Amino acid sequence: MSSGDLDGRVAVVTGAASGIGRAAAEALAAAGAVVALLDRNAIQQDSVAALGARGALAFQADVTSEAELEAAFADIAERLGAPDILVNSAGLAIRRPAVELAVADWDRVLAVNMTGTFLACRIAARRMAAARGGAIVNVSSIMGFSGGGLYPNISYQASKGAVVNMTRALAVEWASSGIRVNAVAPTYVRTPFIRPILEDPELLGRIEAMTPLGRIAEPAEVASAILFLAGPGASMITGHTLPVDGGFLAV
Repeated sequence: MSSGDLDGRVAVVTGAASGIGRAAAEALAAAGAVVALLDRNAIQQDSVAALGARGALAFQADVTSEAELEAAFADIAERLGAPDILVNSAGLAIRRPAVELAVADWDRVLAVNMTGTFLACRIAARRMAAARGGAIVNVSSIMGFSGGGLYPNISYQASKGAVVNMTRALAVEWASSGIRVNAVAPTYVRTPFIRPILEDPELLGRIEAMTPLGRIAEPAEVASAILFLAGPGASMITGHTLPVDGGFLAV
């Protein structure tokens, strides 16, 4: 997509302070969208201004809180307009063996990755349906399709698998309202989210060896897939999860 393809569109990105969310916000802004960056951590306005987008604004909300999300979306609608695009990038991982994982930690991961995605989708869809439809792109993971094997990560795998089927179900339910719902399933991406892996040469080497393209992904590569699914070039695509994985799932 080129600059101007999303002119006049309002895009909301959760988990936008860093990583895939930040890269998605940059890609959407470069395509002309007015971007609302939403994160539970405060985003400095000078960081927002660095996007170079007309009217980009930062909003603070925890995706696990329906009340905070409702308030944030109301503020976004008042200041920027109803959302045309939603990218759900907020995520959490707690890597523990299943027999040792505390139920509280299980609940925390599912609250962010699964329930938080559902809440943001639902709040955005109500506003999209009342307007002219829209596009939602959820961020799942290759671990939504794979049992992993490199280290135990059951709550993350379960929650990201739920996002894949949630995406299908919402796409079917909301198609008549003109709302497309898709997802991306990234491989390991060079972000702070996987810092422990990046700092472990042996583990990183094993991941690269398992990936046909021989490397992990960069945030901008995932953002490009998100941009495609959110844009007019994907107007006949809904209910689909696109792996951005260098062939990881093909092996």
